[in-house]
Amino acid sequence: MKLPGDLGGPDLARLLSTYGYVVTRQTGSHLRLTTQRNGEHHVTIPAHAALRVGTLSGIVGDVAQHLRIEKQQVMRDLFA
Repeated sequence: MKLPGDLGGPDLARLLSTYGYVVTRQTGSHLRLTTQRNGEHHVTIPAHAALRVGTLSGIVGDVAQHLRIEKQQVMRDLFA
């Protein structure tokens, strides 16, 4: 599965709510999301109109690693 090339930071934050992530703070042009699922975990995402594919891939990989599931499964859950 390919990552979307036109996904914005606020859109990704909304999609990550699937895994219990909520915006806990915004500093400048970055959002910090936190989940309590599998222990506390924070992820910072740029609040840009379109995220670069490499940035998006890194965030998805970080979430997958914390949740101990395959990156491909996270991509299916969020983008399918």
